[in-house]
Amino acid sequence: MEKNQYKLCLEVLRRFNKAGILDRLILIGSWCLYFYKDYFKKTPYIDIAAIKTRDIDFLVPTPLKIRKSVDVPELLKDLGFVTDFKGSKGYIKLDHPDLILEFLVPEKGRGTDQPYKLPQLGLNATSLRFLSFLTDNVMRVKVEDFYLNVPHPANFALHKLIIFQRRAREHKALKDKNTAIEILKALRNKGEDHIIKKTLDAIPQKWKNKVVKGLEGEDINL
Repeated sequence: MEKNQYKLCLEVLRRFNKAGILDRLILIGSWCLYFYKDYFKKTPYIDIAAIKTRDIDFLVPTPLKIRKSVDVPELLKDLGFVTDFKGSKGYIKLDHPDLILEFLVPEKGRGTDQPYKLPQLGLNATSLRFLSFLTDNVMRVKVEDFYLNVPHPANFALHKLIIFQRRAREHKALKDKNTAIEILKALRNKGEDHIIKKTLDAIPQKWKNKVVKGLEGEDINL
């Protein structure tokens, strides 16, 4: 991970915390791997120095409950983040040479191809399937003098096994799959097979089938 990326990520988190919105967000995606490092500090784990990604994804549980509205694009503007639009529907992302911030919400019902408006944050978010799985078991990790919400590693790994099969780009699919397997192995080395099983048993059968399919040909059984 590049030093500049890490420093910028921390500054974003500090500002979100000071603005009173960090505790309403859940960090998801590859940056979780860095913030899991203390959870696995006594267990063989992924080489976090090798993590290379510009994307920082924040999951916004809905309905969003915050005390006061915060204009996120304005909050980060002086850091060099530029408001950009993803696709033609109006999804907003915040672009910086070192990082890209995106905000996601769980897709509900039949779904929609329209952005989910978050006027309290000055943003439009993208709705995606399976994200509710990441809100089912959230843990808080300490960062400096504040706390960050992240999915439990078991939820993170099993979610990756589902979504990698939906990836259009093969290299991203393979990356997601390999990451999921490494996290599951780390959990097993930590003696948390029971947590993996409990998490797997709690999801719908269709999702469970996708997890099992995602592990076909691998030397790990759930």
